[in-house]
Amino acid sequence: MSVTELAKTSPASPHILVVDDDEEVAALVKRYLGTQGYVVSAAGNGAQLREALKASPIDLILLDLGLPGEDGLELTRYLHSHWHGPVIIVSGRGESVDRVVGLELGADDYVTKPFELRELLARIRSVLRRAGRGTPAEPAPGNHHAVLVFAGYRMDIASHVLRDAQGEEVPLTTGEYELLKLFLEHPNRVLSRNDIMARIHGRDAGPFDRAIDVQIGRLRRKIERDASRPSMLKAIRGSGYMLTERVHRE
Repeated sequence: MSVTELAKTSPASPHILVVDDDEEVAALVKRYLGTQGYVVSAAGNGAQLREALKASPIDLILLDLGLPGEDGLELTRYLHSHWHGPVIIVSGRGESVDRVVGLELGADDYVTKPFELRELLARIRSVLRRAGRGTPAEPAPGNHHAVLVFAGYRMDIASHVLRDAQGEEVPLTTGEYELLKLFLEHPNRVLSRNDIMARIHGRDAGPFDRAIDVQIGRLRRKIERDASRPSMLKAIRGSGYMLTERVHRE
């Protein structure tokens, strides 16, 4: 399906944009995700990505880091500033540093090449659920209308909006929102990296997996007075992380 054809339709299914210069990989992912009920289009570079974003609403971008010219990291930075949907980055086995940088720039998750298509599908479904698209997760009783209040902040669970003590909205990515929500639902309790990865990403943390540390760092920069000396999201040596604030519901 071309970008022009997509612009003329209003699909009910989530629309995924695959950004990869490897046409065989892009075609394989398009065919597979198409059989799972998604609308899928492809772009081979940054210019085509921008054209696709203008042509039709996109619900999720699957972004390869190893693009020619304007690479995936540059595009991740661009998307974080100009587009507010979820991004899953894709990296080769030798690009772990780039993968971490991609998460620091605002990506919601990552997959490593070569990947299993079923694993890719699970990651996509998880991120779309967190973003409010696809099949939504079943909300806990009484939680979906709650406002969680802590340290002068107010987070509305229904609207996914966090506001500071002055009432100003604090912009959060989907991953940052889910991470903060998890801590707010378990205040003053140590959550290990495996706990966090399992609850948010649906998988265990590997021995060299820095995804949680990266997301914690991003979240600290948005809610802590001094991210270099965090007082709310504390690292518990050898155990994990803990939110040390009192939380109540309204």
